[in-house]
Amino acid sequence: MNVLRGITWPYALIAVLAVAAVAVGVVRPQLVSAATGGSAKKPGATALIKQNPPPPLFTDADIATIGKQATDQRKKADALFAHWKAAHGTTRDDKAFAAWAAQQVPAPPSAKERTAELRQDQQLAKTRTAAGKKAATWLELYGKKDIWKLYLHDQRELIPAGQGAAEKAGLKAALKLAKTISDQVAAKDKQPAPFVVDPTLRPEKHIKPGAKGPYSYPSRHATRSAAAVTFLSALSPHRAQEYEWMRAEVLYSRLYMAGHVAGDLTAGTLLGDLIGDYELTVSGH
Repeated sequence: MNVLRGITWPYALIAVLAVAAVAVGVVRPQLVSAATGGSAKKPGATALIKQNPPPPLFTDADIATIGKQATDQRKKADALFAHWKAAHGTTRDDKAFAAWAAQQVPAPPSAKERTAELRQDQQLAKTRTAAGKKAATWLELYGKKDIWKLYLHDQRELIPAGQGAAEKAGLKAALKLAKTISDQVAAKDKQPAPFVVDPTLRPEKHIKPGAKGPYSYPSRHATRSAAAVTFLSALSPHRAQEYEWMRAEVLYSRLYMAGHVAGDLTAGTLLGDLIGDYELTVSGH
């Protein structure tokens, strides 16, 4: 049986995955079961997360601020995308869209603003716990794409195969485009990650003196998460709040372990929202 938001649906060969719980022990219902399949050369998202289930994640209080900052990018992205759609309609042109979307990413914060954001990371680092590091490590590992693929897998169990295949292709395209554009912008803007600026934040990274990268503006995790949330929420609006919660978990983990400052994450979220809007439009969802 597959339990999803309190509704129980039967289907064959269910492998129940451990679900994420907040520190106070409240179990989140959505990162759940998926049907097992035959052996594959490369394990998919379902198998990977089944092998390494999520530990207790961060509390709602922890993730509230960055979650709101991410949500606030939605209206901005929709307004910007309306201009693209007015000029290009529903025609797919990934190359032209990538160039346009990159131009919509705000210029990096000033040195003064980025220093202030770095101080926030430094203060947060002082509060780290073993449990928090475990949660952040899991979210960093699976938050780029596997979590979102697993969410879609759950949805695909309930719809016709052809529709499910189209939705899978759409999510895959959105995640790929998110990586491509965020990497291009990061290479252009060359904003070093917080742990590069202050190696004491992540001593295990062994950053060499004078290193400039890796670059962190905009965040690839944020871009991919936002693209996935926008896309998945349109397919299943009643689950949108759950997707937004998981996105906030992923984003907070990046602050917690000093992979990014807040500005990296909001810029990535704006970019990802644009990509999600684009993929929904050109794929006809």
